[in-house]
Amino acid sequence: MTVVVREGALDFSALTDREREVLLLLATGEQNRWLARRLGIAERTVRAHTTSIVRKLDLKSRFEAAIVSHLYADDIASDIGSDIGGGGKGDAAGRGV
Repeated sequence: MTVVVREGALDFSALTDREREVLLLLATGEQNRWLARRLGIAERTVRAHTTSIVRKLDLKSRFEAAIVSHLYADDIASDIGSDIGGGGKGDAAGRGV
């Protein structure tokens, strides 16, 4: 699969901190239930954030969002103010990818 991103389409500043956290975790390939537990939010909220991320970044699917997350993780993580889910030490992205 080829992901085509139009120039200027990946405006990560358009995302909230929580949306950036969800985006980073999408690269893990885990299900919404796991992401929700990791972040301490409802599974429904993860779905809402994922929908918002796909729309704001002009992507076609959650799968494309996961690929973008993997490719641009450093750019996404650089703007997040705290560890994902507030737990544990480690890199700001908090994802073992």
